[in-house]
Amino acid sequence: MLHITMNMEQRKKRNPWSWIPTLYMAEGLPYVAVMTISVIMYKRLGISNEAIAFYTGWLYLPWVIKPFWSPFIDLVKTKRWWTVTMQFLIAIAFACIAFALPTSLFFQLTLAAFWLVAFTSATHDIAADGYYMHALDDHEQSLYVGIRSTFYRIATVAGQGLLVILAGLIEMSSGLEPAMLQVTATPQSVTIADVSEQGGSGPRFVFDEVKPGDVALADYAAAQNVANGYAAPAAEKQEQAAVEEESAFTKWVRDTFGEKPRAGELSSGIEAQQVAAHANRQMLVSVRLSEAPKGDEPVVLNMAFKGGDQSIQMVQGAQLPSRFEFNKANWDKPALMLIDVDSKLKGETTATFQGLSGNIPFSWLVVFAVLSAFFFLAALWHRWVLPRPATDRPAKDASAGNIMREFVETFKTFFTKKHALVAILFMLLYRLPEAQLVKIINPFMLDPIDKGGLGLTTGQVGFVYGTVGILGLTIGGILGGIAAARGGLKRWLWPMVCAITLPDLVYVYLSYAQPDSLFMVNACVFIEQFGYGFGFTAYMLYLIYFSEGSHKTAHYAMCTGFMALGMMLPGMMAGWLQETIGYRHFFIWTIICCAATFAVCAFLKIDPKFGKKD
Repeated sequence: MLHITMNMEQRKKRNPWSWIPTLYMAEGLPYVAVMTISVIMYKRLGISNEAIAFYTGWLYLPWVIKPFWSPFIDLVKTKRWWTVTMQFLIAIAFACIAFALPTSLFFQLTLAAFWLVAFTSATHDIAADGYYMHALDDHEQSLYVGIRSTFYRIATVAGQGLLVILAGLIEMSSGLEPAMLQVTATPQSVTIADVSEQGGSGPRFVFDEVKPGDVALADYAAAQNVANGYAAPAAEKQEQAAVEEESAFTKWVRDTFGEKPRAGELSSGIEAQQVAAHANRQMLVSVRLSEAPKGDEPVVLNMAFKGGDQSIQMVQGAQLPSRFEFNKANWDKPALMLIDVDSKLKGETTATFQGLSGNIPFSWLVVFAVLSAFFFLAALWHRWVLPRPATDRPAKDASAGNIMREFVETFKTFFTKKHALVAILFMLLYRLPEAQLVKIINPFMLDPIDKGGLGLTTGQVGFVYGTVGILGLTIGGILGGIAAARGGLKRWLWPMVCAITLPDLVYVYLSYAQPDSLFMVNACVFIEQFGYGFGFTAYMLYLIYFSEGSHKTAHYAMCTGFMALGMMLPGMMAGWLQETIGYRHFFIWTIICCAATFAVCAFLKIDPKFGKKD
């Protein structure tokens, strides 16, 4: 009996360093996987920006409504039980995503699994934060709050940085050697050269110039791609129906605010014929495999602008794709690409196009297998290492009546607080620009130059937004906390409002300049994320300020629910808006939305002493 008692005491007194780092990495990783990794993965798998933003936007819902079931977690079982159980379920959900990726129904199946991750992660957040307050006394909570925040940030870096880089490395190494096509153009001619370093045995990609005679090059290329199995036949009736089904509002937005089509962007055969008007500035290039692919798996080639003069573009349309699938039936048949040169070109210039053939589904399968393994190990570790504090106990009377009374009292006191309406508007609108940007930034970086993006690889995006961006976000957050502690929230509110809004201008610059300098892209993202980290401090401090009083924990959970709602609704519409008006005008729109942030902050009432260090 004495031995059992001593063991229990030892478990109660475990060093917090043994479980706080892993607990908060386990809290951060699922959120990053649902909100960021899913966006990058679906973009690389060919899902449209509109579908990505809409469906992944819905994944915010569990964090929006988690206050509705937080009292249930308080009353039933222990926080420790909920924490460990949710980690096992998250591991299973990540494994489901990995198994679903190679299937033909990957989009539907992975979305269902992401929903499971989202609900279990939101529940895990409630339980883990509650457990933290039970397992540590007031002094220890203050002492380790920086540690938990740091490891949450580390989870963010690992998720949208290291794991995305891992996917990029597998994508680069799992296929054939990259194919490199160099195009040289003058006002009189266009020539090509294969500058690939494709060596060794096995299949390789072969480029050739195609001269079909006196025909419209775009029409000829489209017909050949359809005949050789690289593009679907033009369904004129379906296309016409899609045009008719487009709402009058969408058409008005596109016609009034949308960008004009750029060189290299086609969506119909009529536009293809219009491009043929300056055929002396165009060239047809074919690509094929040197030998049949090994095994039954097809070889997929994704062509994209790599660098050089953007006056040279690869025309894209329904029958002029940038993605070609070679199999045993068509490997020796040419897939045609149409190269178009700006008619305003005055001298000689060059551009390079790169083709990657890595196994994209497999690269993301590995990522989610790694996440699943991490959560299985984390659940086993926490099942053994987490202390069993005496205060972490289920309610003695967890009846439906008690739960209902808790709900009613919590919501009543929240909505009857002074300035509740202004506070709710602040929670919904303060991050309005960011709510739209976060769904589009990664697709913008991955999309090729001719589609308005930056043409970065998966690994480069992982480094830019997941490493450099997180570094800026962390430094900005630390400095924001120091500033608020010295001067108080009221004094620093407006500098923080400017910090979270004005740096969004860097994406306007990037969309217009489309620099091929990775350093410039990194610098812009660092500036924007630094400003976001600094400005986000005001948001979190105000949530704490408004939550003060009775039911503080439940009210803070409700505030975070409104925060998630403010991210969910604008994010769901961001993809539709971007595809309707284009990247450049979309980023200008987000700057206009900054006015809502400024307007709602003008009505806030804050105690000047709040946030100041005593």
